[in-house]
Amino acid sequence: MRIRTPLKGLILSITVEAVCYGQAPPKTSAGTAPAHANAERAIDLAAKGRCQEALPALMPTLARPPAKQAADKQLEYRTAMAVAKCAMSLNQEQSAVNALFLLKRDFPSDPEVLYITTHYFSELATRASQQLAQEAPGSYQAQELQAESFESQGRWEQAAAEYQKILNQNPSVPGIHFRLGRVALSKGESEADTTEAKKEFEQELKLDPTNAAAEFSLGEIARRAGQWDDAITHFSTAAKIDSGFAEAYLALGMSLVSAQKFAAALAPLEKYVTIVPEDPAGHYQLAVAYDRTGRKESAAREMQLQREAAAKAPPSATSATPQ
Repeated sequence: MRIRTPLKGLILSITVEAVCYGQAPPKTSAGTAPAHANAERAIDLAAKGRCQEALPALMPTLARPPAKQAADKQLEYRTAMAVAKCAMSLNQEQSAVNALFLLKRDFPSDPEVLYITTHYFSELATRASQQLAQEAPGSYQAQELQAESFESQGRWEQAAAEYQKILNQNPSVPGIHFRLGRVALSKGESEADTTEAKKEFEQELKLDPTNAAAEFSLGEIARRAGQWDDAITHFSTAAKIDSGFAEAYLALGMSLVSAQKFAAALAPLEKYVTIVPEDPAGHYQLAVAYDRTGRKESAAREMQLQREAAAKAPPSATSATPQ
């Protein structure tokens, strides 16, 4: 879902003092000391809110190759944090995004990096949605954004009405029938809802035969009804359309296992555990397929991997297994 509910204004109150921690880096060689001193002065200016002065002085530090020494990496970290903060406050979004990507590249597990990345990109999304509403309020893109917002709030009838407005005005817009199908399934699991969803997914594929998600959704409807042949056909097509669609391989393998086509289930399940090795469900299904094809050692290995993956998974984690 592209819509988020950001904490508006929060990111602009995050100060550099809160994130640019640590001692000043020790002096290095004569050639790098002036550059470090300039960066430190710029970081100090940013901390005082003087971003107009600070930002031009900070940018050369980020333009250098990734730091290797600990002191240089600390300076790179603090500089990038200051650039992100100042660039956001000055509406220089490209500079902010560049700084965030640098932080994510060089400090991928840092909690503060993950925290500000979440809030800054949420703020950027909010700004873009506001600009769309101001500059093209009558466009189908603006209507779609509104419909997605209704979806995120569970307001299914309002979402469906917005999507239908788009189709009334632009009947060939791709993706809208798929979203209507998704809304129909979200409303409930009655036969009428399922029939409506199926009709929308099929209509989507008439407009866009490359919509792997629509194929997958039709496969899920068939799988839940125990219609294994139809499920296998749709999941196979989804995987062919999008070779990186991990869930399609799992659902295909599960459907083949349910249809007792164990040998055929091996390839998609092996593909799935390669893509998502941390999901216990994939290892379990593959163990079943190995066992029923006489490959006992492989089955035992997969069951061990299933136990290990289950032990590592947090209690609240949801499996990739289709429900």
